[in-house]
Amino acid sequence: MKSLSSRAIITFFAAFLLTACVVAPGPPRTGVEVEIAPPLPAIIELGVDPYYYSNGYYYYYNRDRWQYSRSRGGGWRDLPRTHWPREIRHRERE
Repeated sequence: MKSLSSRAIITFFAAFLLTACVVAPGPPRTGVEVEIAPPLPAIIELGVDPYYYSNGYYYYYNRDRWQYSRSRGGGWRDLPRTHWPREIRHRERE
């Protein structure tokens, strides 16, 4: 009798634990992978154009915001604030 009740308890707990360990697939891949550009240096000096190039990325400064892209022609994404420079200097125009 004792072994029957212990088997019933073990079976109950095994069933309970197995239902808690369900594996489900993640969200479908859309083919779009997000990569974040490296942080900018602490001080940036911009010329006439508001673009800065470093480590294979173009950075664009517009309306107090930084954006980045692999191409100067577009595909701009917002750069996280943690990657912004501390200071922006502007070269004087001739």
